[in-house]
Amino acid sequence: MKKYKIAQIKSRIGRPAVQKKTLDALGIKRMNRPRVVVGTPQVEGMINKVKHLLSVEEVQE
Repeated sequence: MKKYKIAQIKSRIGRPAVQKKTLDALGIKRMNRPRVVVGTPQVEGMINKVKHLLSVEEVQE
């Protein structure tokens, strides 16, 4: 299964509430704090919704 290392690189200030909730659901609380998530279809969809705020790279196990 794929894993992704994601980190927020742009501010959530001024963004719609839906995007803020999506960042919270991904476990992104602060800027530039990377987090590794499993690439399920649900997680990939959430990443796609806020990809303009994130840096995403695939991680090899």
